[in-house]
Amino acid sequence: MNRTICTALAVLFFSGALSGPSLAAGDGGGSSDTVNQCKQGEVWDKEQKKCVVPKQGMIDDDSIYEAGRDLAMAGRYGEAIAVLSLAADKSDPRILNYLGYSHRKQGRVLVGLGYYQEALLADPDYTLVREYLGEAYLQLGDVDAARGQLAEIEKRCGTGCAEYAELARQIEDFAARG
Repeated sequence: MNRTICTALAVLFFSGALSGPSLAAGDGGGSSDTVNQCKQGEVWDKEQKKCVVPKQGMIDDDSIYEAGRDLAMAGRYGEAIAVLSLAADKSDPRILNYLGYSHRKQGRVLVGLGYYQEALLADPDYTLVREYLGEAYLQLGDVDAARGQLAEIEKRCGTGCAEYAELARQIEDFAARG
């Protein structure tokens, strides 16, 4: 097994991602000791309470999702993609969402759009995907499409939910720069 896969598995196994608090809209963020304390190529071992060289382990999709999300939210997009790509359920909208997010943040906006569209096919009510999709449209300069996603979010959770507020703010900022 190559080093990247071993590292990704170890990140998942040792990161403590299941206990990380949610920090952003919906399920948009978390924090783990791996992200906060360890240098690249190391992971947090809860038992030893320190960063260690990664080892191979058996990982469930929930742990893969949470570790991948934490890495993506920490700006470690390549690592997030490697981890999320290990998921057994390739149609899990949470996995697809953060694959889209990570690719988009690395500048591959069109690849990100594809993942977001797949996630919405699986769960059209997933408002965090719609927020990130709207952000992707803004990156492409398509304000009308971003507003369309804002309207879809409003239908699902109103104007008071975090996803609506964040995308509305980004649309407003984009229009002010325009």
